[in-house]
Amino acid sequence: MDRRLLLLSWCLLGASAPVTPNHLGRIPVLEYHVIGGDKNELYTRTAASFRADLETAYRLGYRPITIAQMLDKDFRDVPAGMSPVVFVFDDASDSQFRYVERNGKLEIDPTSGMGIWLDFAKTHPGWNNRAVFCMLNGAAAGHNFFGDNPKFHGQKKEWRFLKVKWLADQGFELCDHTLWHMKLNEYPDAAVQEQIARNAMGIDSAAPGYKIRTIALPYGLWPKHRSLAWDGAWTDPKTKQTHAYRFDAVLEVAGGASRSPYDPQFDSKSIPRIQAIGDDIAKQLQTLASSNARFVK
Repeated sequence: MDRRLLLLSWCLLGASAPVTPNHLGRIPVLEYHVIGGDKNELYTRTAASFRADLETAYRLGYRPITIAQMLDKDFRDVPAGMSPVVFVFDDASDSQFRYVERNGKLEIDPTSGMGIWLDFAKTHPGWNNRAVFCMLNGAAAGHNFFGDNPKFHGQKKEWRFLKVKWLADQGFELCDHTLWHMKLNEYPDAAVQEQIARNAMGIDSAAPGYKIRTIALPYGLWPKHRSLAWDGAWTDPKTKQTHAYRFDAVLEVAGGASRSPYDPQFDSKSIPRIQAIGDDIAKQLQTLASSNARFVK
């Protein structure tokens, strides 16, 4: 796009015009949990607030990428003069991705996080299927690959793998988050590796051959031996088979916007995030934009 046209488009959007590339700027990695409910709480974002976050990001010139893209310095989804943003969804609740069955066919619930995302993309050009889903495969209360029981908004167990495979096929990133959200600092090495490896096995069962590159630390807690968060193995006592895992990125629970992968101080094994609490996301996105501190392609 011609720089003059880009500048005009930014002015029409009511945003500042970061037309000068800044590859050392910060990249916001946003953290969400439950999408829905009557009010915003620590781990809950109302549907209206979630949509407002999408609107704010779009208006300010942010476009979504995945953690894998950030690691690879792959910013092809971000137009020149604009900035990348990473949306991460933890815990795999049905609120993030629900199906509804109509006339024998499955449709994505428009009130779920994924339904809102797809609807937003219809009216916002360039908003691609790029987000990260850090999933649990053995958690309770519906946090089991997006719901495994009809009591969780009608979700059926047989839909679980369909959702995970659909996400991978559509360009979203699949991320490990342990089997049932273990506090990794409270358990021995063997238990830590079992939790991570067995969850990776579950993701592979749903999306065979998918390469998991990212893990999000439950509660932001590290195992006693830090490297086990990204590199380890578990041997199944029944089959005697060893299942290894090795990730390129580890997501913290907080800490602000991430350094750019071009920054010499960027640490892929400790990527900070911005939690969806109150108006923190809108404030930080605006601050990064107005201070020229963000990454600009």
